[in-house]
Amino acid sequence: MRRLLCIILFLLVASGSTAAMAEMVAISGNNVNMRSGPGTRYRVLWILGEGFPLKVLKRSGNWLRVKDFEGTIGWVNKKLVNRTPHMIVKVHKNSKKRINVRSGPGTKYRIVAKAYYGVVFKTLDRKDGWVKVEHPKGVTGWIKRSLLWGF
Repeated sequence: MRRLLCIILFLLVASGSTAAMAEMVAISGNNVNMRSGPGTRYRVLWILGEGFPLKVLKRSGNWLRVKDFEGTIGWVNKKLVNRTPHMIVKVHKNSKKRINVRSGPGTKYRIVAKAYYGVVFKTLDRKDGWVKVEHPKGVTGWIKRSLLWGF
C-alpha cells in the first residue's frame, strides 16, 4: 500500500511539473503567417513579427499548434520559430496607457522608456519579479514581470 501511494505521489508531482514547464517559442523573422491548420493551404489568421512569443500546444510534422498571449490558437511552421526568449506587454488593451521601462529592477529606478500593449521585447534577465528586456530599436530596461506574457 505504501509503495502504491509513493507511485501515485510521484506521478502527481511529475505531471504537475510538466505542465509548469510549457514549451515556448518566438517568431524568427517578420511577416510570418499563423494559419488555421498545419499547412500552407490553410487560411492565414494573423501575420506575426520578429520575437512574437507563442506557447506550443502540439506538434504535427513540421508544424506547431500554438497559442498567443490573447488566447488565439493557430499553426506556424517550426522552421519559422526559435527558442530565444521574448515577452510581450499584456496590459492596457484598447487604451492609451503605457507601462514603464525602468533603468533597474524596481519602482525606485528612473523610467527610460514607456511601452504600449502588444509591444514585443527580447528577454535578457530576470530578478525579483522583474524582467530585463531589450527592444529592437535599442532600448534596454526592466519591466515588472506581471505586466508581460512570454518567456
